[in-house]
Amino acid sequence: MSEDDIERSQEMHVVHDGPRQPPPLLLIHGSGASGGFWGPVVPALAGHHHVIRVDLPGCGQSPPAPSYDVPAQARQVAVLLDDLGIRHVAVAGHSSGGYVATALAEQRPDLVGSLALISSGPSPDALLRQPFILRVLLAPPLGALLWSRRSDAMIRKGLSATAVRPVDLPDDVVADVRGITYRVMRTVLRQNTAYIAERSVPERLAALGAPVQVIFGAADPRWDPSSAHRYDAVPGARVELLPGVGHLPMLEAPETVGKLLLDFTAAGRRTEDP
Repeated sequence: MSEDDIERSQEMHVVHDGPRQPPPLLLIHGSGASGGFWGPVVPALAGHHHVIRVDLPGCGQSPPAPSYDVPAQARQVAVLLDDLGIRHVAVAGHSSGGYVATALAEQRPDLVGSLALISSGPSPDALLRQPFILRVLLAPPLGALLWSRRSDAMIRKGLSATAVRPVDLPDDVVADVRGITYRVMRTVLRQNTAYIAERSVPERLAALGAPVQVIFGAADPRWDPSSAHRYDAVPGARVELLPGVGHLPMLEAPETVGKLLLDFTAAGRRTEDP
């Protein structure tokens, strides 16, 4: 990846992987993360796609935004893709990134060809009691104080608490997480809940008619893994539960996730071909 592959568009940090000629694949990270979280699966994907990774507003290397509601973030992503000249794209979202992906497809069905959601809880009632370290870091008033004093070790511990298998978190990914403010994180979480409370993700996807793949860790400690089957209500959806995997499949089982995504996008292209 060269300097030419990193840019800023619409006040969002963008990284391009792979040649620009193959079909584009947009990767959207979840809350409290950055595009760097996709790192382990990118090499496999970039052999077949023009991979586009964004840092959502207020995350990673992207500056804050006036609004963090899910539709507003999706609109910003849509404008970015338009600026890049992307006319048709497959989109994969991790966790709440799946909500931004869904909202993008709702707003621009002409743009989004298919959707892959990884560890995206379908509705608020599927949320489990969160790992202790996350509850401490996010609950006011103590959380605000601890958040600003997080060490690298604490950040790694917090992220690892959502995984089941050991995960390798590079220093640049940890730095991305440290840059997210407590206010932004709390606001993003609140807006995510509002989006899926208004209408569940399976309901939204069923109304779209786009090809859908859902990948869930069978041992996800954040969302009830059995809730993945609520996506069975989406006509034609592929639902995959990964044994012994938690909330971070891209980091815990990158080879499996990469293969599932490539199989899914390849099937989508065959469907589109006359």
